Amino acid sequence: MTELCSVHDLEEGQSLGFDLPGNPVFAVRKDGEVFVYKNECPHLGINLEFMENDFLDMDGALIQCSTHGALFEIESGHCLAGPCQGDYLTPVPFKIENDTIVLA
Repeated sequence: MTELCSVHDLEEGQSLGFDLPGNPVFAVRKDGEVFVYKNECPHLGINLEFMENDFLDMDGALIQCSTHGALFEIESGHCLAGPCQGDYLTPVPFKIENDTIVLA
């Protein structure tokens, strides 16, 4: 199991990236829920973030790919707009143990 961070380190409407060897992932907190995805655009297979920990659009409502602007729902990873429309981000199984986000 790999610990990412405390749930208290991930504030509402915030995203955090984790550069795990061979498996970069990121977490987002929305409406009190945590979502974890593989940090990889389904279109080009590249990392999504603009800058470190910056995975969300300007409103913090959607995940946005920095390369071509594709927009993804936070709750499902579904691509709503962009060249990979209809595709999904890859969810990463996790659990919360003792207030720590842990990859399953």
